[in-house]
Amino acid sequence: MQNSRSLDLETNREISATALGIYVQVPFCQTKCTYCNFHTGVVARSLFRPYVDAVCRELLQSRALRDITVDTVYLGGGTPSLLEPADLARVMEAIRHNYSCALQEVTLEADPETITAEKAAAWLDAGINRISMGVQSLNSEELRAAGRMHRREDVYRAMEILRAAGFRNISMDLIAGLPHQTRETWESSVRELIALRPEHISIYLLEVDDGSRLGKELISGGTKYGATAVPTDDAMADFYESACATLAAAGFEHYEISNWSLPGRASKHNLKYWRRQPYIGFGAGAHSFDGRRRWSNVHDASAYAAAIAQGRMTIESEESVTAEQALEEELFLGLRQLAGIDLARIQRDYSADLTARVNKLLDDGLLERSGDTIRLNATKLTISNEAFVELLG
Repeated sequence: MQNSRSLDLETNREISATALGIYVQVPFCQTKCTYCNFHTGVVARSLFRPYVDAVCRELLQSRALRDITVDTVYLGGGTPSLLEPADLARVMEAIRHNYSCALQEVTLEADPETITAEKAAAWLDAGINRISMGVQSLNSEELRAAGRMHRREDVYRAMEILRAAGFRNISMDLIAGLPHQTRETWESSVRELIALRPEHISIYLLEVDDGSRLGKELISGGTKYGATAVPTDDAMADFYESACATLAAAGFEHYEISNWSLPGRASKHNLKYWRRQPYIGFGAGAHSFDGRRRWSNVHDASAYAAAIAQGRMTIESEESVTAEQALEEELFLGLRQLAGIDLARIQRDYSADLTARVNKLLDDGLLERSGDTIRLNATKLTISNEAFVELLG
């Protein structure tokens, strides 16, 4: 079988010069949140183990990458914490069997209501050392409207369990713009989250597109799923700016547009995405990047598992990254990081003259410059898309 991870020798050598990240997609959930636009679904638990079997087989078939060191693993979804701990341990064992591992960070996405003391202990035993908890809100009315299974008290209970088990690297997230959210409930959620003192916090603005049930209602002017109670764009921007100030005052470093951490606790795995470093994805719908190409697996979990069982390719799409695309990614992904980008290096590496565009954005106050480094103006992050559009031309 020609494996989807087969790389040419030159690319393999390039990846070997840096550590590799592995992403494992688990596309299963207990329920579909109203705002969700991911390729996930609610299926019978009896399908979980066959899916894990397929992922382990895909991992074990990735022989072309065997000599490459892996330093981060991210088990995402979906809700991978729904899987039996023994199945998650099998996935981790397959990674260790097939790669030279120097694992610094192994993240598991987990919903609060799925976390138990028994699971937490087993996750640590399997080598998982970081939990990314999907909180979204600490207001139960907002959680109900969003179709979430957990409530405010579940978040507190889950945090106690994880700390008691020994987890010392926990990330939590909030969504600005949920139905029924107000300035008061938003600020309360932010304050409560900070009081729980996770090492990492992510804040996302509600995405409105036709990929989610709520998004379709908003676009069509409907009333289902609390669409009429969704805050305005201006209110969401206000929520975000309020959180920026509150988190800074609490000692959290703003290192990427949507991400904050205590000193030294930025997500090592996600930094690979923003820095265009190599990562390989396994599972249905998982994406990969080797520095020259991007590819993704078939999204349908059943079709993916069938392809693995029959020894067929799992790739659904693949493209070589052109120099123009690479430049756009350097600018877009690089500027999402608050530290900014080295403009001189980028212009040199891509033989590109961005002087006029950059100067305009500096004059407009959307960018700041320090020597060769340009960065987004920290007071204009809510309109960062304007800077990206102008810079990408």
